[in-house]
Amino acid sequence: MEKCDKKCYYKSMGYKLRRKIDDYLINWKKNPDRMPLIIKGARQIGKTSSIEHFAENYKNFVEINFIDEPQYTKIFASGYSPENVIKEISFINPAFKFVPYETLILFDELQACPDCATCLKFFKIDGRYDVICSGSLLGINYEEVTSVSVGYKEDYEMHSLDFEEFLWAKGYSQNQIESIFSHIKNTELFSENEFDVWMNCFKEYMITGGMPRVVNKFIEQNNFFGILQEQVQIQKAYEEDILKYAKGLDKAKIKNVYTHIPVFLAKENKRYQITKIATGARNREYIGTVDWLKDAGIVNVCYNLELPELPLKGNYNPTEYKIYYRDTGLLIASLDEEAQIDLRQNKNFNTYKGAIYENIVADMLVKQGYELFYYKNEKSTVEMDFFIRDASSLVPVEVKAQNSATASLKNLIEKDKYSDINYGIKLCANNIGFNGKFYTFPYFCTFMLKRYMLDKISSGK
Repeated sequence: MEKCDKKCYYKSMGYKLRRKIDDYLINWKKNPDRMPLIIKGARQIGKTSSIEHFAENYKNFVEINFIDEPQYTKIFASGYSPENVIKEISFINPAFKFVPYETLILFDELQACPDCATCLKFFKIDGRYDVICSGSLLGINYEEVTSVSVGYKEDYEMHSLDFEEFLWAKGYSQNQIESIFSHIKNTELFSENEFDVWMNCFKEYMITGGMPRVVNKFIEQNNFFGILQEQVQIQKAYEEDILKYAKGLDKAKIKNVYTHIPVFLAKENKRYQITKIATGARNREYIGTVDWLKDAGIVNVCYNLELPELPLKGNYNPTEYKIYYRDTGLLIASLDEEAQIDLRQNKNFNTYKGAIYENIVADMLVKQGYELFYYKNEKSTVEMDFFIRDASSLVPVEVKAQNSATASLKNLIEKDKYSDINYGIKLCANNIGFNGKFYTFPYFCTFMLKRYMLDKISSGK
């Protein structure tokens, strides 16, 4: 059998996942004053395949991959003008066609040639060609890239599939998905059938995660056979990428931090402690490792608030944090071969069940644009998993693996010393409800929390 590269793989699947970036790209093309676009995101989340699908809207498509074809990294040696760049590309591949106003140019794997970002200003001024750059967050100092062509480019951060995209893949209509928001907005109970169906979809999403390759496989065969193997391969690829791209830092230390994430999530407080990942490990020796993993799009970091009050960004301890996998499917795959089966059967998880639910809620919040903060006071008498906000209030979000009491949530709402908190949200396996103090939402509603907050703001509630 011939070796099947990424392009071949997606074609062989015979299935095109609908992604939110699809509509974004169409609207970008409709803008007569559009700027060159930089799409950044973690590895293997579907950036290139989405752009290739979008390229069908053009008569000509020129795709340059700086990793697969490193000779193209030299095309800027003679200058950054479109004329020079096109001339150099054509020397390497004379088959490419550059027809003004009918051509999309993709510079893929930007991290392998960050110098490419300089040409975007000149392509924008020229205006005859549409240009998209796509890059993994691994191995690229994005701060350097953003300093180039300022005002002449547009940025878009892409994620793996969120829950709504997963529901699209399952075949649910937008009207059916919109009904979830209607229930949330009106605090209206789901029917027994609705609740069971959405919860089952959510559990499937937890197990598969949002990696397109994994989701495609699950949708195509309608079962979990081979899913674990796909996830393990992605895990190994991430670990290999750490060793390949972690320039200027101790690669072994970064990998050590990454592989220990499940260990700390298994603990009751889930706080990550560098000093416990190796004998004699010191925080100062690991400076930059957690940030590297976060910047690479591999993990989500949740910081402990000094106090549960606004503003969030100026009120947290950068040395106290939890680390979550970006993809909950990869977290489950990192445990053992039986973990997926156990989760499907709702057994053998105990303390770790809470970690899995926290992990997926963290990912769903990040995909909505939220930064992650938690709170745990020194005496551990009050703790809260996450915080979001509306126009004037800080909103604590508690994730309950079991339908147990919510003492911390009640304390935060009822005590006068937490003046920024007026109500809260509990996420669990129960139906919708409101007791006058906090809302109860099923886990599967999490992907609409940002929209819910914005709706409350616009309605003045």
